[in-house]
Amino acid sequence: MALPHRALVLVADGTKVLFLRNHGDQNQIDLRTESHEARKDRKDSEIKTDAPGTQGQRWGDGRPTMDETDFHQQEEDRWVKDAAEELKKRALRNDFDALAVIAPPKALGTLRKELHKEVERRIVLTVNKEMTDRPIPDIEELLVGESAPPA
Repeated sequence: MALPHRALVLVADGTKVLFLRNHGDQNQIDLRTESHEARKDRKDSEIKTDAPGTQGQRWGDGRPTMDETDFHQQEEDRWVKDAAEELKKRALRNDFDALAVIAPPKALGTLRKELHKEVERRIVLTVNKEMTDRPIPDIEELLVGESAPPA
């Protein structure tokens, strides 16, 4: 499906969120930035407060360490959930009728779990790809290629 005029495009990953608006039409995509945010990546020492836990065992000579929580992944998931909340607010105030989402697999999975049904209803295109560090012409080219009918 082609990207209609005034469609919203979300380009996101665990560290960046970019909202673009199509000012062109279905034949000529013209994306313009509406808002963008980048999360500052923090060091482990700034995120966690303790060392990983240990568990005693009755046999053997070692004490295995329990799996440590991936705090960076938790922050990335929280960032994507915030983007889903922003989409919900925009959808409920009828800010967009059509939505294209571009995100890498892990972020896309997290986003899908968090999307409001009103946002889901407006999705016209989903692209499973990392594009947050790419310039807007590359994103436009990707959308043109994704929305073109198969040959």
